[in-house]
Amino acid sequence: MTDTIAAERNTVYRPGKYSVRLAIGSTVIAVFILVAVFGPYFYPFDPRSTDILSRLKPPFSLLSDGRMAYLGTDDLGRDVLGQMIFGARVSLTIALGTVLGAGVIGCALGIVSGYFRGVFDAVVMRLADIQLSIPPIVLAIMAIGVLGPGIVQLTLTLAFTRWVMFARVARSATLVAREQTYVEAARVTGLRDWQIMLFHILPSVMGPVMVVATLQLGLVILAEASLSFLGLGTTPIQPTWGSIISQGRGLIDIAWWISVMPGLALALIVVAFAMVGDALRGRS
Repeated sequence: MTDTIAAERNTVYRPGKYSVRLAIGSTVIAVFILVAVFGPYFYPFDPRSTDILSRLKPPFSLLSDGRMAYLGTDDLGRDVLGQMIFGARVSLTIALGTVLGAGVIGCALGIVSGYFRGVFDAVVMRLADIQLSIPPIVLAIMAIGVLGPGIVQLTLTLAFTRWVMFARVARSATLVAREQTYVEAARVTGLRDWQIMLFHILPSVMGPVMVVATLQLGLVILAEASLSFLGLGTTPIQPTWGSIISQGRGLIDIAWWISVMPGLALALIVVAFAMVGDALRGRS
């Protein structure tokens, strides 16, 4: 019997496969974070400065000031690599702010709903179902139309479209945890409901929530790039990967690097977060 259980467990969980995914994904994410945080110090770039004499230079070309454009320049002579580094910082800020905000709100609502059940649970879950019936990008476009462009506005908008995922996962984990023996023991000892939720339920919820958060980081970066591509993201003086791709789409036949380079970086980071999230889910 023991051998059968071990064999079934190994069938579901493959340490080698998930370890490789986790290592590769984590490495790419670490490089992304290091470039976003420290890149501007080693590769200074003013996103508002233009150089008409150096416009549409291909990768590894010399600019008019003698510097090399490793990823070329756009139609205004701006360094594509410099814009991508600046855009990585913007994307990271929005992604972390969105996941943190959506995670806190969603987990709070999910834990309270799963713990008390009743009318509050029914109302929150029906609101979640209604929001899930509407595509997130449509909700984001509507919200941005009201709030306007900007990093703060975009972060609030994306958090509004993402809290449902955290709430449903937190509620499901709470429904399991509230029936455990240690929770019953906590009730018997006279702990208040908020103490039980904070010190006993929340630690049980954090595991699956962290998996969701990792997956959502990549999806938020992709959503931010999509909105920026449509001109609904940050302000024009704040280049993002989506806005760079949008600016270069009309020049793809003569200056392919403007759209291709940030597009490859965007695909790479989204896949990296997906690999880490999948590896964490396989380990959980």
